[in-house]
Amino acid sequence: MRPVFASRLTVADAASALFMAAVAAAAGATGIGLLLFPELGALANDILRRPRGAWASAPVMLVLTPLATGAVGVALARHLPFGLLSVGLDVGASIALIQWLRSPIAPAISAGLLPLVLGTTSAGYPLAISAGTVTLALLGAARRRFATGAARRDARDRIDDLMEQPAGHAAWWLPFVLVLGALTALAQWSGQRFVLFPPLVVIGFEMFAHPRVCPWARRAWRLPLACTLAAAGGVVLVGWLGHGALAAAAAMLVGTTVLRALDLQAPPVLAVGLLPLVMGVADARFVGAVLVGTVAVTGTFLGWEAALRTRQGVNRSRSRIRRGP
Repeated sequence: MRPVFASRLTVADAASALFMAAVAAAAGATGIGLLLFPELGALANDILRRPRGAWASAPVMLVLTPLATGAVGVALARHLPFGLLSVGLDVGASIALIQWLRSPIAPAISAGLLPLVLGTTSAGYPLAISAGTVTLALLGAARRRFATGAARRDARDRIDDLMEQPAGHAAWWLPFVLVLGALTALAQWSGQRFVLFPPLVVIGFEMFAHPRVCPWARRAWRLPLACTLAAAGGVVLVGWLGHGALAAAAAMLVGTTVLRALDLQAPPVLAVGLLPLVMGVADARFVGAVLVGTVAVTGTFLGWEAALRTRQGVNRSRSRIRRGP
């Protein structure tokens, strides 16, 4: 089987790292830390690597969807404490907005949850992240304009088309809601809100809603390793280089290296490595929280899939019995 990724970093990987370095530099120069929206890393890498992918081909949604979900997140952070009610309303509203807009930008869920996790109540947050998404939309348009092979679409583009479609059944909501509720309760009890780190909800949403086509659902147990390594890399880099451009670029390169080494196509992992740059204190507790959250979501997903397979096997057996010999 041909691997998802080549073994070496590409020009697009370097370009997305430079883009995040520029965003971090702008955040430092202006004093507007909210410019450094971690999911920009995931979006930038995919858009610059695949100029005709679903994210790159929807520049209006790229700007509009995180703006809308970010506004919802800030409003909830202003009026409700972090907890089951606020997280449930936030994630539910974000997914509803994505489906209502028919937007492929699932990382917008993270934009909605980040204010609750960080305690961000600034009305400038949605506009700050829009500065990055607008710039990225323009870069994506330029990249698409000059890309070769205008009509060529790869297997990942076809997977994107399937992942944009509504889930085949509504039952996926049950395990998704249960694991998010459990992690929210654990975050409240432990005081470690990053057990429910925002990219994790994007990861879980795509896994549960599109289990047959989601590229990281087929390599589910590689996710905890990838997310934990990215988180550890981000913590080490922030401790070594601070919160500036060098740390942002290096975190992106660490994340892409991890994904290639594990042959895993999971853009949200890149956002995990950038989270330490927007946290007040990033240490080993963050790495542990990421590991716990990712294992919980992965284990729930695999358990749910096993239960569905068992039920389907029982139903087939009953059908054969009813038909008789």
